[in-house]
Amino acid sequence: MMANLVTSLCCVVLAAVVVAYAQRRSQLVARNQYERRGSDVTMQCGSLESDVSVSWKVNGTDIEAQHQLNGPKLILTQVDLEHNGLYSCFQNPHGERRDTIILHVGIPPQEPKVTCRSNTYPKGFYCSWHLVYPTFIPTTFEVDVQHNQRSLEVQKDPVHKNRCHVQFPEVFSITPYKVNVTAVNALGKAYVTLSFEESSIVKPDPPERVTATPIRFKPRKLEVSWHSPATWPDIDAFPLKYFLRYRPLIQERWQHVELSDSTSHTITDAYAGKEYIIQLAAKDTEIGTWSDWSVAVHATPWIEDPLPITSTTEVDFPNETKTSPIPSSKAPQKAEPPVGRAARVVTFFSPLLLGMMLLFI
Repeated sequence: MMANLVTSLCCVVLAAVVVAYAQRRSQLVARNQYERRGSDVTMQCGSLESDVSVSWKVNGTDIEAQHQLNGPKLILTQVDLEHNGLYSCFQNPHGERRDTIILHVGIPPQEPKVTCRSNTYPKGFYCSWHLVYPTFIPTTFEVDVQHNQRSLEVQKDPVHKNRCHVQFPEVFSITPYKVNVTAVNALGKAYVTLSFEESSIVKPDPPERVTATPIRFKPRKLEVSWHSPATWPDIDAFPLKYFLRYRPLIQERWQHVELSDSTSHTITDAYAGKEYIIQLAAKDTEIGTWSDWSVAVHATPWIEDPLPITSTTEVDFPNETKTSPIPSSKAPQKAEPPVGRAARVVTFFSPLLLGMMLLFI
């Protein structure tokens, strides 16, 4: 009997320890609280009674005085994003922590914007969506696609989180598809339904590997070539047509050419010597809409190489002149005295003076 009593007491003590541990753990693990932006928020400190005195901290800092305290409750008025944070409450007077709350301030989602497009016709299509206004809190999306009164399999895109892919159950169907996208978060939800026919969402990707090269001896021509988009699965069964636009950089007005069953074209009316910008778009020959423009390429028509410049100016070289022999360096030479202008004049008039003197003798 004593053994049974001891066993019972041990069980009671163990249960009390487990309960205390659970309570302690619940006090240490933070819980999330989501509130609408601009609203008044009340946070309850655990399960404490209304007459218990507590103190609060947010992100480790004492709560500012303008917030209201009502026993174990903290009241925040007109909360905004700056009120987000980790709130902790402590029972007075010993300061034992009783609860921890992570406050998330946000707004409910509005109707998402949804677009659907088939760039892999006739294999399938994809739908993408986004919210016009942010919610500031985690928001998920639920997608449902209906055709001919049955749900179709929806595959999430591995790269784009707000995109899904759907396979066409049949080709050339005139039954509309219905896509429902619902945005959901902790504060509410909103949805939108998009209805469309298969032919209206066909839109290829732009042409790829566009090149433009000049043609030798053709100063007004450019040879343009390209490839169909790699995402288009069957170019033979579902051919594409192309739309070419080009213009010189010095002008704003485009010139256009629509082409079928061809992946090359020769521009014949280019301005000689002017740089051109060139782009292409693609479209199914029967249904859908034009793709976006391809990446722009630049090219300049052939320019004749300039002839080498030759000089026609004759150069007169001076006649060869004899130079005086270099004096010997063995002994300095005796320089002749210079003859001044007066001495030359006297020398010139000497015969005349002699004649005049003879006449007076």
